Amino acid sequence: MSSPDERPEPTTTYEQAREELADVVRRLEAGGLTLEESLGLWERGEELAKLCQHWLDRARERLAAAAPTED
Repeated sequence: MSSPDERPEPTTTYEQAREELADVVRRLEAGGLTLEESLGLWERGEELAKLCQHWLDRARERLAAAAPTED
């Protein structure tokens, strides 16, 4: 199993994933979907949330690496 640092970066940007996730939420909140459609959207939303978290974690790591250390 590879570590998180060895995995390639996703091709979807944070902004793209966030926008698609917002669209998934809007569609779920609007209702009128079949159970299967709702489950599919929910699963996609979970994937997108993980992707957004990946980008946020990477940004946090970069900020921590760039911050001056106190000696």
